Amino acid sequence: PWLARLETDGSLSVFCDLDRRLPATDPFDRQITIGFGCFLELLRQAAAGNGLRADIVPFPEGEPLPRLDERPVATVTLRPDDAVASDPLFSTVLERRTCRLPFDTDRQVTPDALSAVVDASVAGVTAAGTTDPVRVGRLRKLAVDAWAIEWATPVVRRESLVVTRIGKTEINANPDGLFLEGPLMEGLGALGILTREQMDDPESRAYSEGELFYSRACDTAMAFVWTTTGTNTRHDQIEAGRAWVRMQLAANAIGLAFHPLSQALQEYDEMAHLYQQIHEELGATNGQVVQMLTRLGYAPGIPAAPRWPLESRLVFG
Repeated sequence: PWLARLETDGSLSVFCDLDRRLPATDPFDRQITIGFGCFLELLRQAAAGNGLRADIVPFPEGEPLPRLDERPVATVTLRPDDAVASDPLFSTVLERRTCRLPFDTDRQVTPDALSAVVDASVAGVTAAGTTDPVRVGRLRKLAVDAWAIEWATPVVRRESLVVTRIGKTEINANPDGLFLEGPLMEGLGALGILTREQMDDPESRAYSEGELFYSRACDTAMAFVWTTTGTNTRHDQIEAGRAWVRMQLAANAIGLAFHPLSQALQEYDEMAHLYQQIHEELGATNGQVVQMLTRLGYAPGIPAAPRWPLESRLVFG
């Protein structure tokens, strides 16, 4: 959703492509703002890797509430600086993956591995995690229940289906969203068995298989990590995104699969009771907000996701 405009003073203004928001799933644009935090942290790391300091000013024209608007999400000024050190996490950036496959339930996540992920957070964002089987079991159930609600809520499900790409042709034409690829998916798509219309029909096999696929994945979590902030400002959300992508890089660097499970943290009416439960389970009190929840484990390697070309994300004039 990010767009960047090169300003006359050499800075960048970063904007949200407002057409890419998901108003039913993310009614207050909290999650998409977290995504911008990921973007800005990776930009900062890339600049440092090239001997540049990135001076980032989030929301220079004010924090838009309750939703994002046409104002810039951030301005970024790049300056040569010999004192800037390359971030060690940046060496793994091209191997960063989000794995939605089931994890290996015979392989445990060690406390040291969990600590490596948690310790990658940033100041102001509290990160924690668990490998305790009893607590992991409770969080698995919460994740499965939250996914069932998301899949059963038509307006939310349809937002996901709109950005679902079935087969190489659709993926190449729109290299974003949710990808269904591989020989089986190609074949089912070609036969008309796997379509967005079928996946939206609660009486169809495609609908039930879609629900089961994700539920099975949630139910193989071997550990969880989460982040909280003391308040829920746009600045908090940006920092939560910075923390999240750093934690993902740290996980990938030690071979851990990393999969965010945001369903229980979504802020629409049907999810309200699980939103409250997940905050109670994770000890978020006195106005604290759980910004991200992620399952960890081990899984087969997956290929990199497609990307839009750079030029498509630039705004001129």
